[in-house]
Amino acid sequence: MEFHLLPQKADTTVFEGEGGAYYAWTAAKTPVVSEVAIGAGKLVLQPRGFALPHCADTYKIGYVVQGCCTVGLVLPNNPEERVVIITDGDAIPLSVDTISWWFNGGDSDVTIMLIGESRNSYTPGLFDYFFLTGAVGILNGFSTEFISKIYHLSAAQSEELVKSQPNPVIAKIDAAIYMPNKPNCKKEEYVISIVGGLGFVNSPLLDKIGLSPSLVRVEPETVLDPSYGMEHRIIYVTKGEGRIQIVGLNGTPALDGSVEEGQLVVVPKFFAVALLAAHNGLEFFCVSTSSRPSLVQIAGKTSAYKAMSSSVLQASVNVSPEFVKIFKSKL
Repeated sequence: MEFHLLPQKADTTVFEGEGGAYYAWTAAKTPVVSEVAIGAGKLVLQPRGFALPHCADTYKIGYVVQGCCTVGLVLPNNPEERVVIITDGDAIPLSVDTISWWFNGGDSDVTIMLIGESRNSYTPGLFDYFFLTGAVGILNGFSTEFISKIYHLSAAQSEELVKSQPNPVIAKIDAAIYMPNKPNCKKEEYVISIVGGLGFVNSPLLDKIGLSPSLVRVEPETVLDPSYGMEHRIIYVTKGEGRIQIVGLNGTPALDGSVEEGQLVVVPKFFAVALLAAHNGLEFFCVSTSSRPSLVQIAGKTSAYKAMSSSVLQASVNVSPEFVKIFKSKL
């Protein structure tokens, strides 16, 4: 199977308004999102920007690229709202049965990257959102008669409940409205703090959603050794730029190109990837489509080449014992 792996920035503006915007990667410009059944979106909240309460039909991880944000979580059939404060480097695993809202109470923009799988999405390669309020909220589909009987309201009150919020996705909240600004639960019960490193995070929080995140920093003009995984990996470049090479089936080059901040790259399972950072370095957020991913290094001290006995490596590569000795000393 041939994959379309060219790095891409978000190609579709789903919503843009006074309080912020939501952008998505779609199959039209990034075919691989539907080819491997993943999804990716970027939420930007301006000061006082409020992403209306919603859920989605897919499991995903929300990662704070920049800024500080208040998030409300409502678990299924639970009357208690959880409120957490997240900042740069924090990630929230989001289950399909969790309703969330996001609010920027600061003075600068907040950027949140959302990455997950889309196998069960109504729209392959995209997240389908279901809002509780606003212009596309669930209640819009019920008649005034039903709303009145369900919530014990008059017809006028029912109209006010359904029609007062004209925004479909994000609203800018008036300063007179007091929004929650303090956590009411333990952050570690809902949020994962990701530090730079090569390993994926393993956590019980991730087991339910079947995803695992990592944050990787590559020093200037340094190569990130090639590796391959048993699952798909989605890479979002948060800082810097560099060069990327991906090798596919039968040792065939699948991609040789440049990457820069804001671009998304998908690495299919068993495809090997290596990156070379430019003079300003490279940082990327990566999500594996498994909560317990297995990553195989093919260079360095933990590589298979290092583990093989010299005679096996000699026979495999068909070189002299002297070359094997030199090669293994470089690992």
